[in-house]
Amino acid sequence: MNKPKWLVPVGIVVGILLLLVVPFISSYNKLVSSEGAADQAFADLDAQLQRRYDLIPQLVGAVKGILGQEQAVFGQIAEARTRYSGATTPSEKSAASGELESGLGRLLAIFENFPQLRSADNVRDLQTQIEGTENRVGQARREYNAAVTSYNVGIRRFPRSIFAGLFGFEAKALFESDPQDRESPTVDLGVAPATTIR
Repeated sequence: MNKPKWLVPVGIVVGILLLLVVPFISSYNKLVSSEGAADQAFADLDAQLQRRYDLIPQLVGAVKGILGQEQAVFGQIAEARTRYSGATTPSEKSAASGELESGLGRLLAIFENFPQLRSADNVRDLQTQIEGTENRVGQARREYNAAVTSYNVGIRRFPRSIFAGLFGFEAKALFESDPQDRESPTVDLGVAPATTIR
């Protein structure tokens, strides 16, 4: 039985189309998966940051009863928590988180200078919970940044960069600390009655 002559050119065209379409679909799906992984990693990080923000008022409340003069630190922590709850993007949340870390660092420095704080059971328990949360935040931040880096590299590689541009895949921001937060807080316990924090 003879095959129609038009069947061969149609088969070649279909084969060429499959060679073009399959990589296109594969690249698009990889970009979607990579973006989803970055979004999930941010949601995990956000959950850990929210846990931190939920613990901070308890710690501040426990410390306020013992150290009433540290109002500047308490105010800074309250403002940072407010900014975090109003933040909607990873970069806004990163900035608010940096402010809270700075205030929390100052508060933890105060703990080291006041033995009556370290010996209070409720403060010690809360401090342990916050330290555990800080470890989880650090891990979640690393996982988020790794997922974002993988996604950002994926949308820049050829030929995926073409598909990323066609379908509006945009680079995501890393979750970075404020350079000021890398410095250790200092507490001056001079002769003044109130602790001066710089």
